[in-house]
Amino acid sequence: MSDISSIRNEYRLSRLDVENLDINPFNQFRFWLNDAMRAQVAEPTAMALATSTVEGKPSARMVLLKDLDADGFTFFTNYDSRKGKQLGVNPFAALVFFWPELERQVRIEGKVTKTMRKVSDEYFNARPEGSRIGSWASPQSQRIPGREYLESLQQETVRLFQHKKLERPENWGGYKLQPDLFEFWQGRENRLHDRFEYTWNGNMWEIHRLAP
Repeated sequence: MSDISSIRNEYRLSRLDVENLDINPFNQFRFWLNDAMRAQVAEPTAMALATSTVEGKPSARMVLLKDLDADGFTFFTNYDSRKGKQLGVNPFAALVFFWPELERQVRIEGKVTKTMRKVSDEYFNARPEGSRIGSWASPQSQRIPGREYLESLQQETVRLFQHKKLERPENWGGYKLQPDLFEFWQGRENRLHDRFEYTWNGNMWEIHRLAP
């Protein structure tokens, strides 16, 4: 066995009981996100996004949550990226938030749709200029010959927009995941963690405790 097999951490910070859960998982998530922000967790809005091909072959990467409302979780990306292409053929995805400082994890699953153009435009225009240029310059997920090639695309984009407005490219914008499942995980001692699952039955959220 490798040395990593001996790594052990005991979780003792807190516990999670059904009596302490909000009946609405969106509210419960906001409580935990606020706790993570108050605890100054590094990148509290960072989330693993898992997508898959139409055949079911998965891939995952870290993205940033940029908006949360009663309809779902919003993030932004290049529509021609690997995740964009996969969402185009299989619009279901999963998110994972992990806040190790609080010994907490949240899993979320649901259907993903593109945001309205207005939402994508507003967020794009609020980004720093360098990030907006990067959205135009980067052929995200495509193979490139080297760093110099990417920097040349950036310089070309700067020249292109030197005398005109830097508007959102058509292949860049937002996605919103509308959940039908949440799972809240609180680390406990001896790997007997607290796990609660919210599932949408079409009319209301049902809450069930899961074995760790």
